[in-house]
Amino acid sequence: MSTTPPTATLPPRSPSSAAGYLVVFAIGLLVGVVLIVVMLRTFDARKTWQDRYPAALMQLYRAQMAQLSGDLDSNRCALSDALPHLQTMRALSTDLEPAFPDLRDHRGFVAHAANARRTLDAALATPPADCASLRITIDAIGETCGACHQDMRG
Repeated sequence: MSTTPPTATLPPRSPSSAAGYLVVFAIGLLVGVVLIVVMLRTFDARKTWQDRYPAALMQLYRAQMAQLSGDLDSNRCALSDALPHLQTMRALSTDLEPAFPDLRDHRGFVAHAANARRTLDAALATPPADCASLRITIDAIGETCGACHQDMRG
């Protein structure tokens, strides 16, 4: 008769409360992130075209300047390369005051907008035909834009 010694059985281990708290924290964090994204998208969806207009106008200006600079960097300085960008910038400059209705009556802003149109008109009157003149034109437009940004942004 053989008897097997009784084996000591350990009680089953329950997960620690720290692990439970970690799971609840991770779920709460995920839900919080999702709710923040939903709220931000809701606020963004409520914006009208008037709210987006100033930033859009400045983005278009930057895009045209970047393309002009890209043409200069790649040595594509023919009149046919630069002229469309200058014409687009000139057309955009007519919308400066309407795009910024809070500054429409600000004397300094109106003067800067008029100066931008004058600079672009001069560039269109004698369009750059080579890289040297394109560099001068890009610098003149950049100075005009920079002066307005410096004065209006403080």
